[in-house]
Amino acid sequence: MSQNLRSVVQIFREKIKGCQVLVIGDLMLDKYYFGDMKRISPEAPVPVVNMKEETKTLGGAANVANNLVHLGCQVSLAGIVGNDQGRDELLEMLEFKGVDVSGIFTDDRFTTTKTRIISGNQQVLRIDQEEQKEITDASLKQFEDWFSAKVNTKIYDAIIISDYGKGFCRKELCQFAIAFAKKKKIPIIIDPKGNDWGKYAEATMITPNLKELGDLLRKDLPNHDQIIHAYGPMLRNKYVLEYLLITRSEQGMSLIGAEEMFHIPTLAKEVFDVSGAGDTVISTLAALIGIGIPIHDAVRVANIAAGIVVGKVGTYAVHGDDLIEELEILNEEKNKIYFGKKYQSVINKWKSKGHSIIFTNGCFDLLHIGHATYLQNAKKMGDKLIIGLNSDESVKRLKGASRPIVHEHDRAKMLSFFEFIDAVIVFDEDTPENLIAEIRPDVLVKGGDYQAEAVLGKEYAGRVEILPFVDGYSTTTIIEKITN
Repeated sequence: MSQNLRSVVQIFREKIKGCQVLVIGDLMLDKYYFGDMKRISPEAPVPVVNMKEETKTLGGAANVANNLVHLGCQVSLAGIVGNDQGRDELLEMLEFKGVDVSGIFTDDRFTTTKTRIISGNQQVLRIDQEEQKEITDASLKQFEDWFSAKVNTKIYDAIIISDYGKGFCRKELCQFAIAFAKKKKIPIIIDPKGNDWGKYAEATMITPNLKELGDLLRKDLPNHDQIIHAYGPMLRNKYVLEYLLITRSEQGMSLIGAEEMFHIPTLAKEVFDVSGAGDTVISTLAALIGIGIPIHDAVRVANIAAGIVVGKVGTYAVHGDDLIEELEILNEEKNKIYFGKKYQSVINKWKSKGHSIIFTNGCFDLLHIGHATYLQNAKKMGDKLIIGLNSDESVKRLKGASRPIVHEHDRAKMLSFFEFIDAVIVFDEDTPENLIAEIRPDVLVKGGDYQAEAVLGKEYAGRVEILPFVDGYSTTTIIEKITN
């Protein structure tokens, strides 16, 4: 694991449970009705859905709070609801999760509720119950009094404003919170909505996606680095921000600071659902910045958390333990080289994602073009290519005391430089049979004149493939040329 991410994991484990975050924003309740749709109503030409199941989830700023709770933070939430059933359901769910709801006020309006009717994994209808109107002056005063008392008596490590354009985050409220946070030296991060960013001026960070950036500029923006370079610094300066973080879907994220622009590529994951990814980014950022993680590392980890979420169906909150596990696995994948059995969690992760595993093995002493060609062809048999590499002691037993020429660490490192190789596992036995039994690859590849039925470990693999060696290349030949 890289030193930076080792430090992130250590600090996260030590401090996250003490991290206090305040979330301010538009609260929503998401309802889902699942059922069978098998007939048309006799009353009108519309389908009839026979409801089988109902689920409820937290939405909007409430989902941000939910994300923070799952990460391990202590959370306070401020927003507005109506005097209705939606309020009761929302508060019950939040209190069950341990969220401080003392900043949630009741007004003469509907609690924003989105109800989805689903049949056969297909959304048939969505019903929205909401009022997009700014909160009253009385509600604003109620919030300001609560906020002043709360922030003066409780030490918050970070504040989030999650604006969904439903009316709670009016300009006066945002500016009041930002000014108070600056005075208390509390980082305040904004998830924006609409084209009036004046209300977010002087925040620590704003985190728009590319569409929201286009809405602000009233332009349809292509997802190019040139666009970020053209508008990012200008907007950061215009709204007096410390940072502007633009999330760019398949292009990752771009962080614009006072003297730098920092691009973070997206992780190569299959995308099932982008619902709630923005909430994940801002909650992870606030939590990490709140416990003292440097901004660049916090953004990298938020990108990783978003990668977990888009690989799930529906709105999903990342658990702190899941995030730590993902960080550790990603760093193991980056390093590629494994001694002992530390490879198992990585391979299990690949298998859980449906990747097919290819295994081959060898000494690979004095790496040459024959080796490279053979391994490149092996990679074509599946998704993840794992090399079982004989240790120095194993090579000596097989080939004599004068071998290997190249130390096992150097042989492993050279193999890891090939992009088509996903893992190199160094083993001490004379044969890789035990390793094959543990990995149980989909494809076991051998080179040369083997017969498939004679390949050691074949019973642990899905199938065996025999690839020819490249004529004229061998380590023995190279050694003979050198010695002669």
